This record gives sequence, structure tokens and C-alpha cells, in this order.
Amino acid sequence: MSRDKKYNIKRTEKDTLANWFKLMVIGRTLDDRAPNYLKQAIGWSYHAPYAGHDGIQLAIGQTFNKDTDHLFPYYRDMMTALSAGISAEEIILNGISKDTDVAGGGRHMSNHFAKPEWNIHNSSSCTGNHAQHATGAGRALKKYKVPGVVISSQGESSVSEGYVYEAINGASNEKLPVIFVIQDNGYGISVPKKDQTANRKVAENFKGFKYLKIFHCNGKDVFDSMNTMSEAREYVEKNDHPVIVQANCVRIHSHSNSDRHDLYRDDYELNYVNEYDPMAKYRRMLLRYERFTEDELTAIEEEAKQVVKAAHKKAMSAPDPDPASIFDYVLPEPYVSEKYPEGLHDKEGDPKKLIEGLNETLKAEFRHNPDTYIWGQDVANKDKGGIFNVTKGLQQEFGKDRVFNAPIAEDYIVGTANGMSRFNDKIRIVVEGAEFADYFWPAMEQLLDTSHDYWRSKGQFSPNITIRLASGGYIGGGLYHSQTIEGTLTTIPGIRVVYPSYADDAAGLLRTSIRSRGVTLFLEPKALYNAPKVAAPVPDDFEVPFGKARVRKEGSDVSLITYGNTTPMCVDIAEKMAEQDISVEVIDLRSLSPLDSETILSSVKKTGKVLVVHEDKVFGGFGGEIASQITEEAFEYLDGPVMRVGSTFTPVGFNRILEKAILPDVDRIQTALEKLLKY
Repeated sequence: MSRDKKYNIKRTEKDTLANWFKLMVIGRTLDDRAPNYLKQAIGWSYHAPYAGHDGIQLAIGQTFNKDTDHLFPYYRDMMTALSAGISAEEIILNGISKDTDVAGGGRHMSNHFAKPEWNIHNSSSCTGNHAQHATGAGRALKKYKVPGVVISSQGESSVSEGYVYEAINGASNEKLPVIFVIQDNGYGISVPKKDQTANRKVAENFKGFKYLKIFHCNGKDVFDSMNTMSEAREYVEKNDHPVIVQANCVRIHSHSNSDRHDLYRDDYELNYVNEYDPMAKYRRMLLRYERFTEDELTAIEEEAKQVVKAAHKKAMSAPDPDPASIFDYVLPEPYVSEKYPEGLHDKEGDPKKLIEGLNETLKAEFRHNPDTYIWGQDVANKDKGGIFNVTKGLQQEFGKDRVFNAPIAEDYIVGTANGMSRFNDKIRIVVEGAEFADYFWPAMEQLLDTSHDYWRSKGQFSPNITIRLASGGYIGGGLYHSQTIEGTLTTIPGIRVVYPSYADDAAGLLRTSIRSRGVTLFLEPKALYNAPKVAAPVPDDFEVPFGKARVRKEGSDVSLITYGNTTPMCVDIAEKMAEQDISVEVIDLRSLSPLDSETILSSVKKTGKVLVVHEDKVFGGFGGEIASQITEEAFEYLDGPVMRVGSTFTPVGFNRILEKAILPDVDRIQTALEKLLKY
């Protein structure tokens, strides 16, 4: 579109002007009424008024096409949601957290408006993190070569977050069809913009980005906002490049109903923002240019208020969420193996190394489902596949569209996986969340958000992602290269955590992870990648179910409960103890969340003594959960205390002498086992 404006007060059709005005009145009526629901203890305990953002939010919604586009609103986007087609009743249902709330049935904070069936996405409270999801959705539009744009809407303070920079940088680098709308009202709660950034217009922080165009508009003005959004959309569709639309707004009210803006804004400023009320300005223009009479506008206002009144009546009679439903939609049902329901096989033949099992399974799954993708740091090169070569050969066979490198930005790797998976439920994404598990911490923000997407959307969206992490020590790696992090990951509901030890289990669990809906953290004991002692024959179609442990060695005197790098150690000890006529049972958990409590308890009831062994720290480690369950469920069967062996409560040092002193080994496990047997 040229700079010759498409919309103005004189040329725009009267029906369009009337529709805009009606939407604005409905929105403002709801915006003003929302705090009353809280006062009456009906709901809307969080409300962020949008008054002052009317122009740009109306324009975002009018620009959005639910048949082709994806919209990621933020918590101040009530007018955006209405303009995009969400009804007044649906707005109220969200505000008062009813079971029929289309965003997620009252599971998410009020004022988080969404309609997933229209691709108006359910976004987090974590300000601006949905920018990464928008970039991921843009990646899907580009890879599948479909029309449409993605719109990410957010406030100016959110761009101080590193993950917003990652999103915009990635969209620019990948040339994705994303419109990043920055609604600038000058404040992040009570923090003025000058304390956020040196630039008066925050979009200028990005002006050096290649393949990124920046538009500015008056977000208080309906026509300037409409023209700018139209121009931005046309630019994206024509050039396949992302854009930023910076909209100058005012925040007429407090940040939210828990904020008192009179404590940090003086009377002059408060009078100023009221004077620049966008809706009042629009109404004056309609009269001044004689597009409507006073009576006509009054009639529209009355009609809008009746819409809100009727919506309120219907919403108030809607059902509340059922407390019994809290366990619904925590995780999607996993893929179920018919041929290998116990995750066991009797194949004989040449053993494969663990790394071979992973590599061959990845290739097989890419052949099985053409909607499978993988990205991460250093994973895509014709002669290399990650620093451990797990993905070697994938790009040669499946091409750069499906196998590609990501920036060194762990949050971006996971966040864009979330966004891309929103495009189609057939998509399966595998990412190397970090080159080493220790480097995964920057991605925890996105992992946490992703972990409750399925639950908070009431099952409307499942991020189908397998996150591979090379975990653990015994390689002399030291800090950031030898830690194991499952003790933290298993505390998060809404994700699965698996930790295989042998080649066949690694292959089988990887296949199940990729074929399942939902998020799986796939931890790989990198010290065992090429270890002959964990090599095993691997059936081409092998599958291991989640939550099913494997009895590595039958025994009757004592149980060793273990997983990961310590599993082969425990097997070695059991074989050695058998020479002394001591029968040791070794349980390889394979899956930590879900956990096979049944197999654990059955073993404990049989032997009466149990030693929990893992590489992680004893203090705060996952073994504490296992010990607690045993004590609670099988106390009367115990003939001794539940004992644990693990790392010391220190970081893992680099020098091999330090590493040996910190990590558990055969001698330490053997000593603990002998102590337990004396009870």
C-alpha cells in the first residue's frame, strides 16, 4: 500500500464507521464494568484496563483474519479480542472464570482473552513471552507456504525481556511473516519508560535489524492505526519480512485493579491522558464531519449497552468449573504401543551403541511422519550432527527445511517449538534444548509456560515437542558440562521426563516421545553414548511406554532402584554380589515422570530392603521422592531404612580427581549396599 491512506473519516463507509463505534462502546463498557465484578466478589480479580489503546486495538482486530492468521494478544487486549470477533459474552465468561470460557474454562487468569479454534491463542501472564510463540507460528506459515500473517501484541515494557529480542531477531533472521505490535503507553506498571530504555520509541532499539521494517502510528487514533496496520500487513505479505508497529498510546487508568496510579502520576498527567481519550475523539470526529447525528450515535451506544447487558445475564448463569476436573488435561494421553506394551523385546543379534539407537530412531521417525522437524544448536551440518553426532546425516536425508540450526538461544529454541506446534497437531518437533543439559536453564521460562499450555487451554492446544538434553557427568566436563537436572524437571506438572540407560530403551522411548502428544524431556546419559556395556540389539520398530520400569536383574535380598549413568554400575554390582550368593534386584526406572511406582513397590515388598541410586545430588535429588513413596506405601515391608546414594551437595568439578570425589561410583554404591544388608 502506498502512503495514500485507505481509511479516513470522509471515505470510509458509514456501516464500517458504525461497526467500529459499536465495538468501541461495547469494549469501553466492559472495560469500565470489569472492576465492579471484583467489588461484588463475582470475579475479574485481575483486570488491566485498555482505555487509551482503543485505536490500535481496534485496528489489530480488524486486520486479523481468523481463516488465515494467528493472533497472540496480551492481557490488556480486550478491545483487540472484541474487534477480532470474540463476543461480549465470551469476554465476560473469561473475566469471571466460568467453565464455558472459550479461552480455557476459567483455568487461566482473568483478562487473558483467547479463542484457540480461531487461532486467537491462549498466552501466558509472562509478559511478552508469546512473541516467541508468534515467531514459531510464523515459521510454520513459511514452511507450509500458506497465506496469512502472525500478529504479536504487547506493551512497550515487554521488549526489555531478552526473549522478546530473541523472537524479533529470529523472525528477522528467518524472514518470517510476523507483525510485532508494541502498544506504548509509557509505563510498565509504575516504571516509566525512561527507566526501561534510552530510546524514546522502543522500536528504535531494533532499527539495525536486517529484514525488519518499523512502522509508527498514533495508537489513539482509529484511522492512523487502521492505515498503519493495513500497510504493515501488505508489506509482510509482499516482502515475507517481519515488521514492528509501534503505536503511541496513553494509559488512562491504573495498570490494573491492584495498582494505584495516583501514587506515581500527578494531576497534570492524569488530566492529560483523559483529554486524549481515543473513543471520545472518534465520537467527536463522527459528529464534526457529519457522518452521524447525535441521535444516531446515542442509538448505537444504547444498542451496545444492551449487548453488554444481555451478555452479562447469560454469563452469570453459566456453570462454574468442576473441582473434580483439576486432573483433566494435565497431559495428553501418550502413544500406546500394541506390539511392545511392556517395553521389552527378545531380539537377538548385533548390539548397537546408545548413540546409534538414537540416530537411527530419529531417521526412522522422520521417514514415518513428514511433519517431523528438528532444530537446535549445532545440529545441522552435512558432516556433523551436534557436538555428539546424534543427529548426523539427518540434514542430508531430510533437507534444510526440516533439519536446521538455531541461534545460541535456548529460550528461543523451545519457545518457537511451542509456536510452530500450534499450526497443526500432526507436527512433531524434536529440539536439542541445549548442547548440554546444564545450559538449559535459560529455556526454563518457556518450558514452564509450555508445561501448562494443555491444561490452561482445557485441552485445546497440545505442544507436541520432544526436548533432547545430553545429561550427566563422568566425562570430565565440569561446570555447565557435567550436571544433571532431572531433580528440578520432575517437579513440573504437564511434562514427561525420561532417562534411558541402554541403547534399546533409548530408541524405544525416543520413538514413543516423538509419536506422543505433549512435552517430553528426553535426558540422554552422554557418558554412555558409545559405551559397549549399554549396547543392545534394537528392533527397528521398538517402543517403550512411559511410566514403565525395567527389571534389569531379578533378585530377592535387596532392591537397587536406579536410572541413567548409574544403571550399568548397579548391574555390575548385582552380578558381583551374586557370586557371594546375595540376590540383588536392579530396577531401571527409564521413566521418571510418570513414575512406575507399582514396580518399585512390588520389588520393595519382595526384598524388604532398598537402595536408591542416582547420579544427581542426594539432597533435593529425585531419589527423595522415591524414598518418600516407599516409606508411605510400603513401610511395613521394610527390614531397614530406605538408603540413597548420589552426588555430594556441590557442583561437579572439572578436574577428574574432584569429579570422582563428587559423583557416585561402584565403590560408593557397594559400600552403601553392604551397610544396608547388615540391617
